Amino acid sequence: MEHILSLDQVRKYYGANTNHITKAVDGISMSVDKGEFTAIMGASGSGKTTLLNCISTIDTVTSGHIFVNNQDITTIKEKDFADFRRENLGFIFQDFNLLDTLTIEENISLSLIINKKNPSFIQNKVQQISAKLGILDILSKFPYEVSGGQKQRCACARALINNPKLILADEPTGALDSKASRMLLETMSDINTQLQATILMVTHDPFCASFCERILFLKDGRIFDEIFKGEKTRKEFFNEILDILTLLGGETEYVK
Repeated sequence: MEHILSLDQVRKYYGANTNHITKAVDGISMSVDKGEFTAIMGASGSGKTTLLNCISTIDTVTSGHIFVNNQDITTIKEKDFADFRRENLGFIFQDFNLLDTLTIEENISLSLIINKKNPSFIQNKVQQISAKLGILDILSKFPYEVSGGQKQRCACARALINNPKLILADEPTGALDSKASRMLLETMSDINTQLQATILMVTHDPFCASFCERILFLKDGRIFDEIFKGEKTRKEFFNEILDILTLLGGETEYVK
């Protein structure tokens, strides 16, 4: 399989010039193949958010290498980070990160406008993605006029609009109620299976993680365990996740 993401002995330490060093990420090697839907789980302080920040170029590694689509992002110059993110990554955030002064359609199409794409191309692209995500009827509305679930599906559309190599989701259901959470997770699962989108999601929620095909569990900045859904039902996979979280001593609260 084609590796969209590969990590080679990635470390991220804080406080290197002091007497106390925090090893947030401590020698992680892993890969994500094209079309995978993978979750990273772990208790608070396990390193999962730091790891996602390093992959997204929001933070830099202390040592090791991260490859996205065979490009070593640890060698990218800071002035080129924005271009790299725009061309390769899609983001789905917990708090949506939509611009309230723009319509849903304008929020979705913003990156294409910045890239000076043809207006008719932009309109067609937005229509196609919005139809897949069931938000065609709200494109003319502003974020404050739609529900949290609709905002998050808008965020999904925005993440997909540039055909990114990798979609990074950081606690995407954190601001949603249980019904909206389920709808979003089903949408992300559909994006993964129907569009072959490659998704890496950080979550503390086993219900959320049970929609994935593979889960990496972190503890003290290292990979503690790895499980695959395979032929298991989502309920069976959910229970397996809970068992490992109990071993980890991490959060076991979840959305029912």
